[in-house]
Amino acid sequence: MADSASNQMNRRRFLQTTSLAALAVTLNARTTRGESVTTGPADPPVEIAAPPLIAPVRPQLLPDPPLDVKIGQMLMIGFKQASVTPESVVAKNIRDQNVGQVVLFGNNIQSKSQLEELTHYLKSLSTYPLLLCTDQEGGLVARLTPAKGFPATLTPADLGRKDDLAATRAAAAEIAENLAAVGIGLNLAPVVDLAVNPRNPIVAQLKRSFSADPEIVAAQAGAFIDGHHDKGVKCTLKHFPGHGSSTGDTHAGFVDVTNTWSERELVPYRKLIEAGKVDAIMTAHIFNAKLDEDLPATLSPKVITGLLREQLGYDGVVISDDMQMRAISDLYRLDRAVELAILAGVDIIAVAGVIAYSGTVADQFFTTVNRMLEDGKITPERIDQSYRRIMKLKNVAL
Repeated sequence: MADSASNQMNRRRFLQTTSLAALAVTLNARTTRGESVTTGPADPPVEIAAPPLIAPVRPQLLPDPPLDVKIGQMLMIGFKQASVTPESVVAKNIRDQNVGQVVLFGNNIQSKSQLEELTHYLKSLSTYPLLLCTDQEGGLVARLTPAKGFPATLTPADLGRKDDLAATRAAAAEIAENLAAVGIGLNLAPVVDLAVNPRNPIVAQLKRSFSADPEIVAAQAGAFIDGHHDKGVKCTLKHFPGHGSSTGDTHAGFVDVTNTWSERELVPYRKLIEAGKVDAIMTAHIFNAKLDEDLPATLSPKVITGLLREQLGYDGVVISDDMQMRAISDLYRLDRAVELAILAGVDIIAVAGVIAYSGTVADQFFTTVNRMLEDGKITPERIDQSYRRIMKLKNVAL
């Protein structure tokens, strides 16, 4: 543990030294070209608004970090507390294992000031950019709520009924502004499932879908994304390849949409990918024998690589839905589910820890991925592929 802490400190010192050296070179170059570098009195300062607390600017990263760093960047974890100490499991995961994403739920949030302190501390633990995420869809699915000091939000169903793209963009910008203010850089929204089954317990009944019409969903989701991008926050389309026709909830168990799903549910993905608006896509744990006779979507190479990447032409980050949801955990051990998801083409494995919290998730993840490498099931190049996608999502140039 002491050696690990020392290595982390050396990395931080290296990064700090690199940043100062780069500044010195820039100033010297300007002087050499004959440009003046003002150090004395100058024109009155121009007031500039402080940037949001997301994706903090970092010095140049290590040119090619060790493989274990890249593996850690492929994991998204959650935790139950509203505060973190240096000895908390999540702190050790970030500091010592370079876990790249943390998802925040209602139990992590008490107030604006508390949340801002929490996110600032979590980011301070990380040598590499830490991406903080939450589900702020609006309405019934929102973690930043009025009870905790945040503005009320409209449901996607409300926005879809109005079908006013400017109003949707403005509503989304307000959501994003509040996320950015507390250091959250990725919204796990919008839902682009179609509300084709009004009795769907996890989509339509919770008013999470903009509409049953794929054209309206695509347009509304595009405006929602634009509003977030206006404030510097990234978005996640979900739940690929479509959860809107289901009669069940994948949180609760196995869900088969073979007889209800249609290709119309792909329309929002196709249109938004073609428009270049997609930051990330989250998978659904639904089973659809039309697409794969054996595996649920999250674990299916036919769905993730064949359909999403090859047919729809998407090469960005793919995030799994929580691997502890019972549609997966009832049928697969965590290590097997992780293995299949990576083989399918998923970049970020989400183990949120809300359904069944375990402090050993990161250890299990590393053990599984390293065993896959040792057994030749994946190559270091496959890890590097996901790492590069993730760094691009975090606005980090490699």
